[in-house]
Amino acid sequence: MTRSRGAPRNPEQDDKTRKEVERIEEESTPATPAIYEAVRRFGKEEMTRPAVSLWWSGVAGGLSISCSLLAEGILRLHLPDSQWRDLVVAAGYPVGFLMAILARQQLFTETTITVMLPLIKEPTREHFIGAGRMWAVVLAANMAGTLIAALLCTYAPVLSPELRASMQDIARTAMDHGALDMGCRAITAGFVMAAVVWLLPGAGNAQFHIVALLTYVIGAGDFAHIVAGSMEAFMVALNGGMTLPALFGTFMGPVLLGNIVGGTALFAVISYAQVMKEI
Repeated sequence: MTRSRGAPRNPEQDDKTRKEVERIEEESTPATPAIYEAVRRFGKEEMTRPAVSLWWSGVAGGLSISCSLLAEGILRLHLPDSQWRDLVVAAGYPVGFLMAILARQQLFTETTITVMLPLIKEPTREHFIGAGRMWAVVLAANMAGTLIAALLCTYAPVLSPELRASMQDIARTAMDHGALDMGCRAITAGFVMAAVVWLLPGAGNAQFHIVALLTYVIGAGDFAHIVAGSMEAFMVALNGGMTLPALFGTFMGPVLLGNIVGGTALFAVISYAQVMKEI
């Protein structure tokens, strides 16, 4: 029977309702300003880390992300040549990202949003220097890590000839684009990677699934990622399939610019714009 307007309230029922509401709020996605603040604080903390710490974390990130090409090569080696093979092979692409991100190793495409949020909010000289230092150190370290991995996979007896050939085939296909095409594909990859960073603070136990799903989109869509793609570019170059001018002019330059545009100019700025009146 419906309670009349004048009926007394039940304190126990009100308390139960309040606790239920609090439980739902705790389990729901955090508010946008809370996510922004979590990412901004993380970026500010990262900018103050010693350069040597950023360097070795970046090298580790480059080595870890090289496992994406390794996993893709293993899948391609054992799958029949069919229309659906590329979609299954792309399931190996998230492996390196999972290793690097869940281990909290430095990846350049993550820093495009983490260090930009403190800089956008407080464009001070200290933040400009900190962001520039972090970008330079992490990018160089990532490239060193993927170059080491490419050298090992090309010249050291760490892979079977069949697996090495499978990885090289994937790498050559990934590099088979012009500079403009690479740059445009990189914008999408930069945006998706920034979305990964934005989603992780509120992901809880779903962090694995978020990283795996979104990076799979990058791999399956053949979008260009400066760190993961550098492993492919180095393997092609080391096997004589790409000249140094092409390495830097067709891949490195356009993809780096595209990732920065996608992660910084698009995602970071939009993320700040949607909360700037609330923080």
